[in-house]
Amino acid sequence: MRKILRIFLLPLVFTQCKHEIKPEKNNYFSDVIIDTLWQDNFSIRAILIENDKIWYAADKGKYGYYDLASKEKFQKTISKDTINPEFRSIAKNSSAIFVMSVGTPGLLYKVAKDGSETKLVYKDDHEKAFFDAMHFWNDKEGIAVGDPIDGCFSVIITKDSGNTWQKIPCERLPKIEEGEAAFAASNSALMVKNNMAWIVSGGKKARIFYTLDKGASWEVAATPIIQGETMTGIFSADFYDENIGFIVGGNYEKPELNSKNKALTINGGKTWTLIGENTGFGYASCVQFVPESGGKQLVTVGFSGLQYSSDNGATWKQFSKDKDLYTIHFIDNHMAIAAGKNKIIRIRFKK
Repeated sequence: MRKILRIFLLPLVFTQCKHEIKPEKNNYFSDVIIDTLWQDNFSIRAILIENDKIWYAADKGKYGYYDLASKEKFQKTISKDTINPEFRSIAKNSSAIFVMSVGTPGLLYKVAKDGSETKLVYKDDHEKAFFDAMHFWNDKEGIAVGDPIDGCFSVIITKDSGNTWQKIPCERLPKIEEGEAAFAASNSALMVKNNMAWIVSGGKKARIFYTLDKGASWEVAATPIIQGETMTGIFSADFYDENIGFIVGGNYEKPELNSKNKALTINGGKTWTLIGENTGFGYASCVQFVPESGGKQLVTVGFSGLQYSSDNGATWKQFSKDKDLYTIHFIDNHMAIAAGKNKIIRIRFKK
């Protein structure tokens, strides 16, 4: 969405679904140790982790990686017709890294992992072009989503390892309500798992658009997340597996409000239940499940800093007050990487 410029539960009973959240084997986190890996003049809203390398996509046309093993810093800049794109989406397969820009024109680049070559593989010149997130299901098939054009989300698909991308026609996608769009807050307005994908929306409506068959067909589910104004809605989603998912967001213009800004599903996104009402964080730009936690443990970053829950989102503990972290991803079940305004940091969670 264009206006983002910088961007459990105590036992719940869901009678409609037999899936249950099982307790994790590990102890809960008590604190964190944070060290800064890289400081620079960039704004990072999209990262991914491959082996020892932390790849990032940033503003001013910048992309690159930090190597945890060698401590090497690699950075390059892409320019297109005097434009330095603002990259807010990043994805990978076995052969390449992909970075995608917001704004017009929408530019999607394939980047060699050794940094030797960049190739423009998709361009959208529509005046409303604004891509929000991108991921791969597997080595050949990937998906990216952008704000609505002609009444539906702009969804593009690749089936040849990212060499070419095709737009799904609007007649094959659910209709968008007037004033509904997605947020390019942390490359997590779109999530994929096995053959499934989920797109989250905000603005006048806060809904979930999901596919069980890699984009061939789509369904829509309502959520109880705050909605109705331009900067309200769902800003980020994560799925622990095909059933357990969590969404966060709120009101970007009233970031302290901590009601109707977080919700849980245990049936793959068909229904959602508000959780942690009037407690924990306000506006959040990214949420992630802790690996190997059985879907019980979560972290978020955003206006209220780094927050952690050990009970499916019912209660939250603040581990850092840093408001300038926009995105976070786990390396393993006790270490994560976060990035945002002018920095990339490593977070070690203490048990």
